[in-house]
Amino acid sequence: MALFTVNLNVVSAQESLFSGSIKSLQITGSEGELGIMPGHAPLLTSLKPGMALITKEDNSEEVIYLSGGMLEVQPNQIIVLADVACRADDLDEQAALEAKQRAEENMNAHGGDVDYAAVAAELARAVAQLRVIQASTKKS
Repeated sequence: MALFTVNLNVVSAQESLFSGSIKSLQITGSEGELGIMPGHAPLLTSLKPGMALITKEDNSEEVIYLSGGMLEVQPNQIIVLADVACRADDLDEQAALEAKQRAEENMNAHGGDVDYAAVAAELARAVAQLRVIQASTKKS
């Protein structure tokens, strides 16, 4: 079984969220969606806000929200250094919906003092949180 798994560590500044052997990891890199499995080529990339879908050794899945960070893939180890990370169960759906609505309203504001980059980043984080919540609800 060891040949079909790789060690994964997911850490943020606040805590270590996951450490163990996995079969696969789906994650949002700076250039798009990535699927990482044992034997993947070494890789270093930044992460966009999104979810990390972890398939464990026993085929169970865990979903973690990431607000961004870095991913390092080595032959025997994967490391996710997240800016902010939390488990799907810890996300507040109502707060994410409100943040999304607030960001959309700010995007549509016709004032010249709107920082579109900051608003777009806020919108991306809110949408990513909602996607993580939806993905974890589908599993249940």
